[in-house]
Amino acid sequence: MTKSIVISGPPAVGKTTVAKGLAKEFDLKYLSGGDVLKEMAKEHGFNSGGDDWWDTEDGMKFLNQREKNPEFDKKLDEKLSELFNQGSMVITSYTLPWLVKDGIKIWLEGSRISSSKRMQNRDNMSSEDAFEITKKRFDKNKALYKKLYNFDFGDDKSVFDVIINTDNLSATQVIDVTTETVRKLL
Repeated sequence: MTKSIVISGPPAVGKTTVAKGLAKEFDLKYLSGGDVLKEMAKEHGFNSGGDDWWDTEDGMKFLNQREKNPEFDKKLDEKLSELFNQGSMVITSYTLPWLVKDGIKIWLEGSRISSSKRMQNRDNMSSEDAFEITKKRFDKNKALYKKLYNFDFGDDKSVFDVIINTDNLSATQVIDVTTETVRKLL
């Protein structure tokens, strides 16, 4: 059994791109914690389709619901923890690095400006909207996880095996750096 890998970091930092690259490189199964959460949203009447759904008004409404009802996140994290512990997975998750003991934990970081540019290009929106959305999502998630699990998302990086700053790196370069790092830790 191969160790599982979890990729975390702020919104629009490149987690999905890196996770998919690692899954392909090491023949692991890829799973997005956000996609699983979107499926849960769909079960509760949200139209949660599309990669940019989190950045929509509906996505923000669901985030507000999650703030009031932590059951969504707790169920998600239980499911992701089980899958992670089975091994041979690459999972993107905001919370999992603090909730599991083993595996490889990678934090991708970058400036809010870089994340905003990435979101602006990915989701075809203005730079102002992208900046506001990345800030709002980060701040709301940080508060939610502090309340739910009492860790400081974005500040407490002590659980990570490696921290990679994605500013000034192309997606390919970030995947290359991450791949080499994982090769040493597997």
